[in-house]
Amino acid sequence: MLKIIHSSSTWLPQTQTWLYSQVKKMNNLDVETHVVAEKLTNLDQFTVDNIHSLDKEPRYRQMLKHSLFSRLRRRLRAHDYQKKLAKVSKCVEPDVIHSHFGDRAWMNLNLARKANARHAVTFYGFDVNKLPMENPIWRKRYKQLFKEADLFLCEGTHMVDCLTKLGCPTHKIKVQHLGVDVDNIAFRPRQWSRAEPLRVLIAASFREKKGIPYAIKALQEVAKNTPLQLTIIGDASEDPYSKKEKGHILTTLEHSGLRESTRLLGYQPHHVMLQEAYDHHFFLQPSITAADGDTEGGAPVALIEMLATGMPVVATTHCDIPEVAGLAFSDFLAPERDTERLAQCIEALLDKPESWASLTKQGREHVELEYNLNRQAERLVDSYRQLIGDNSQHDNLARPNAHSHKVGAN
Repeated sequence: MLKIIHSSSTWLPQTQTWLYSQVKKMNNLDVETHVVAEKLTNLDQFTVDNIHSLDKEPRYRQMLKHSLFSRLRRRLRAHDYQKKLAKVSKCVEPDVIHSHFGDRAWMNLNLARKANARHAVTFYGFDVNKLPMENPIWRKRYKQLFKEADLFLCEGTHMVDCLTKLGCPTHKIKVQHLGVDVDNIAFRPRQWSRAEPLRVLIAASFREKKGIPYAIKALQEVAKNTPLQLTIIGDASEDPYSKKEKGHILTTLEHSGLRESTRLLGYQPHHVMLQEAYDHHFFLQPSITAADGDTEGGAPVALIEMLATGMPVVATTHCDIPEVAGLAFSDFLAPERDTERLAQCIEALLDKPESWASLTKQGREHVELEYNLNRQAERLVDSYRQLIGDNSQHDNLARPNAHSHKVGAN
């Protein structure tokens, strides 16, 4: 049995449902998976076998909340995490350690080497764009990471280009689309007529890269000719920049005149988001490159899921969104921050409601072909097995013990 350790800082934010789906699905493919995280959250929604996390912090470390000690506290947690990861690796003897996010992967380099395991890395967005821009030290660290890790997975071709520009060898990069569970997402093509208000859905965390204020401004223009109702699912995190963005969103709503016709639902469980999706006419995803360099990296998984439900989408040409939108919705993509063009894309969609049936059918077919969770999980497992094949052929590091080692979750 193939043994994989997934390394992540937190298991699991509601904004990372794709990681849960990925890990869960691999358990059906003759793979023993383990998750090692610093902290746990939302376990009622994202339960998997073999979860390992740091024990409750010692009291003296809990006292290091003051900003003067925050850096020391992070270092202590990083040290404790590496000890936990080393302990689990010693028991499991993993074939592959899969680090999620580039900064986490750099932290895991020594451990992966000592564990005699292949090292796979998935980049997602802020790690490939924001970190190197914010702090040049990450360019140096990534050079080491690119040299030592074995495989780098990207959501799409745009992120491949970004990693290549940072110096990652192209032969180590592979596109690995994030999959959605199309088998459990019903296809219900949306219909709309001007006799009813247009119901618009936005589902995103309150971060600058999501571009929500631009969506509101575009809808302000559309509302001059079309009565509409807006629902926003999402909220700010504890990050002060996220809280600032929430203030910007609320201010933009007030100035737009759309506040009374807008529902702010905050974060919702995944199944609630899907329920809301079926009650709306189209999905709006106006992602942008933030001032600090943060991006989607690839494309929001919510966009993929909305296409799977049979919902038309209007979005921007940001990162790998055009790749996800496919040919069906390529005409409904606006340049980043261009509210006028974004409004025009919405109007173009509304001008031809009779075309929605064909567009949404193409959208669903595109998701089934390229973003099907079952298919993507199989591709990922194949990538792991290819790594192990390279391991035994080129490095002569085949495991002496072939039997599986189970470790109880703690």
